[in-house]
Amino acid sequence: MSRKRKTVVETDADVILIGAGIMSATLGLILKELEPSLSIEIYERLDIAAAESSDAWNNAGTGHSAFCELNYTPQKKNGVVDVKKAIHIAESFEVSKQFWTYLVEKNILSDPQLFIKNIPHLSFVWGKDNVNFLKKRYKNLKECNLFQDMEYAEDPAKIAEWIPLVMKDRAADEPLAATKMDLGTDVNFGSLTREMFSYLSKQENVSLFFNHEIRELDKEKNGNWAVKVKDLATGKKRKRFAKFVFIGAGGGSLPLLEKSNIPEGKGFGGFPVSGQWLKCTNEEVIAQHHAKVYGKAAVGAPPMSVPHLDTRI
Repeated sequence: MSRKRKTVVETDADVILIGAGIMSATLGLILKELEPSLSIEIYERLDIAAAESSDAWNNAGTGHSAFCELNYTPQKKNGVVDVKKAIHIAESFEVSKQFWTYLVEKNILSDPQLFIKNIPHLSFVWGKDNVNFLKKRYKNLKECNLFQDMEYAEDPAKIAEWIPLVMKDRAADEPLAATKMDLGTDVNFGSLTREMFSYLSKQENVSLFFNHEIRELDKEKNGNWAVKVKDLATGKKRKRFAKFVFIGAGGGSLPLLEKSNIPEGKGFGGFPVSGQWLKCTNEEVIAQHHAKVYGKAAVGAPPMSVPHLDTRI
């Protein structure tokens, strides 16, 4: 009686991570901590990690902790403010902080002050309907332990103590309300990402390639992935194979998802949204503001249209 031999399929890497941002850095570190023998290849189109979406100046640094972002708590047609998503997001951010603490304790990350600092998070609204909305949001969130220290105010004088620059020259008869969470943080995801990759790239069987662009992504019959890579510095192209591929390429993720032909990639679309991101360098003005303050987007407007004023540290 003969025993059928199993076919052994060789691959170039166990894991390929596309994009050198915070998502790939986090996943790469988790995988390497859980299974140190894994071989991992990371490909980044630019010449440095965290140069786009993860860079400190390309996001507001709130950690999306849901302390101040009002789009996470929609108001239903019956008037009820749904806070389930905000609570879930806040819980997820706490897990992120636990992971970073673990990395600091293992000396994978050096000084947490290099990437995370304390800063109050405030929601600020004006107009009767928006004030009613914020009051309902506050009441519902206070029932969750993560939000038990949230403060609420409608008194203009009290709000001015919190955010004097925002309150300057406002009409005295305008309905206003604000909530404040002193547990808020300012996260420099750029600094965090680069330090994570600095450690990860030095581990055994981990290779980090800059100036490399992924051109094609196809699933083979054996279940592995064939990835076509172009070296932008030399123009050379090559094909790599991996058991698992993660797409963390920011704005470049959608075309790669389409090429992958996975069911999860269908039904997504993208379109440009214009806006302004203004940086204040006037020390006198900066000294008047110490908070991240988020307003409420107009009905039908995308979440990124929310007016906000952020202290960056």
